[in-house]
Order: sequence, then structure tokens, then C-alpha cells
Amino acid sequence: MTVPAPATAPPWLSVLVPVYNVRDYLVECVQSVLSQIADGAGEGVEVLLLDDCSTDGSAAVMDDLAARHPGRLRLLRHERNAGLSAARNTMIGAARGDYLWFLDSDDKLLPGAIAGLRDVVRRHGPDAVLCDFAVWRERPRLKHRLRGEGHRRTFAGPHATLRPGGAELLAGLLATGELHAWSKITRRALWTEQVRFPVGRYFEDMATMPLALLQARSYWHAPQPWVAYRQRGGSILATMTLPKALDQSAALRPLAQALQGRPEARHPALRLALAQQCARNLVGAMRVVERAAGTVPDAALDEAAARVRSDFAAASPLDARALAAAYARRGWWLRRLKFLRAHALRHP
Repeated sequence: MTVPAPATAPPWLSVLVPVYNVRDYLVECVQSVLSQIADGAGEGVEVLLLDDCSTDGSAAVMDDLAARHPGRLRLLRHERNAGLSAARNTMIGAARGDYLWFLDSDDKLLPGAIAGLRDVVRRHGPDAVLCDFAVWRERPRLKHRLRGEGHRRTFAGPHATLRPGGAELLAGLLATGELHAWSKITRRALWTEQVRFPVGRYFEDMATMPLALLQARSYWHAPQPWVAYRQRGGSILATMTLPKALDQSAALRPLAQALQGRPEARHPALRLALAQQCARNLVGAMRVVERAAGTVPDAALDEAAARVRSDFAAASPLDARALAAAYARRGWWLRRLKFLRAHALRHP
């Protein structure tokens, strides 16, 4: 079921919030957006919520929010549970805004986020805007502050200036490894029919956001935290399994395929950044393979390790030897050691 869009001028921004069993978090998330619309900064902003067949009462919370804020929310519902990727894809098709901002329903926008985005869009009109984020913990400790969780950068490159898209954008994105969808606000035009989140797969952001940003002709990095990312125990990284690890391993194959024959593929900084992210994926996936020893048959683990190496070879512009040499030239000895050890795991 879908609540139709009002017959008014198209909004400049669509905030897209997928909802699935987030009853305890949804109000705070939605209020963080609506409070910025109410103060005048959100004129021309639409907020879409899609319930993916929640079983915890989240749909009732959506209805209550819509009743309390008439005309502020568009509610959509899936007839059957289809997962995060499908929910986002449905909302891409339903959105009317020139720009799309994916916001997870257990996170929130920080004060001034929409006003900051609006200022960048009005002054410069980039195809993509990248923002930083803060890690949001219920009980932050000193060690979390020392890690810099109050301000996590998502981009390694120029900031607060309009820049052309292409290799520089992708290299800066991959260098940090912060590939989540909610820290990138993109023009809806970048989401062609070929660019959609892979249904039924984990690490969908990593598989998709670089493809969308590859289409961007210009970008802007706002070096301020605009999103509070809630750190909770049920996240994908906190509950890694072998199938999730294999999805992580393969996540950058689509980008490598899309880069074939393009001039960006020859850019040295992009080649190194993509190879490093492929190495991170390999190390992370192999760690799961190693931990599964004794609970999964050896033959299955050998097959999984071979698949992870195959994914690295297919996606990385540098082979294992060339990347190890690049690490050595830069004095990144610990990174080199971790990569080579993981690459050799369960090697025949």
C-alpha cells in the first residue's frame, strides 16, 4: 500500500527511511528529520517511510507519526518482506526529489544537516554531496572519544569545494572505506535503471554506492557530521557469518566491471584505493573463514577461501604481489603482513 504523493511542485530533497522492526528507534529517527523541516530549513523536503512487513509494531508507529504530522510523511508498505535493498529500490522509484538521502531508521540526522545540505545545493548544485558522521552509542566511554567517534570522516580528499567527479571522487571514497549510503546525498538522476541495490545480498551499500557515484559529474564533501550512526549489537559487522563474508568479498566486483575501458581505471590513486578496499574485504572475509574452522566442513572452508581469493583477483586492479609491493614502498608493514597472511589462508 502506498500513500500517493501530493499534487504539488516536486521537492528538492527526498529523505528515504526503510522500516523493519525498529519500533524502539523510529520516532527519534523521524523526529530528527521533521524538526529540521519544521524550523523552515526543510521547505521542499519529502520524507518517505517504507514498512517492509515489520512484526514488532513498527507499522503502527509509522501510522501514529503520520497522524501527528499530517502532510509531512509519505507511507509505503511492502506486501511481503523483501529486505533492505528491495525497500530502498522501491523508495527510489517512488521518490520525487531532485536529491535522495537514504537514512537508516535506527540512525538520526544531526541538527543543521538539512540546512547545510540546502546551502550547498543552492550555491553549487553538485551531483553528489558527501558528509561525515558521528558514532552514536548509548553509553560512550573515554576510549570511544579517543578513537574520534564524535567525528568520522568519510572522504580522503578536498573538502568544502566543488570538484569534478570521476577518479578523484572514487579514490577518496574508497580510501576511507566508508561506503555506506546514508553519508552520500545524490541526485536522483544518478540512479538509472541499472543502478539499484542488490536484493538478498549483504554489503549492499559497498556494491552500489560506487556505481551511483561513478555517474556523478561533480561532488562536494561537507566536513561536518550530519548523521548520527547508532552502534548496536545486531549490525551486520557484529554478526558476521560465512554467507555475509562471501557477500563482502564479492561486493566490489560490479565496480571493477563498470570501470573496464573507462579512463578512471588508469588513475593511480584510484587503482591503489580500490586494491586496498579489496584487500580489506579479503582480510575481513578470511577472518570469518578462519573462525568457522571446526564448525564448517573443511571442504566448504577451502571452497570459501578460494572464492574470496577469486573475488580479490577479479575486483582489484593490483594483484597480490603488486599490492604487497605497494604496501612495502609506503612502509605499511603491518597492513602488508595482514594481507599476505589472509591471502595465503587455506591455500593449496
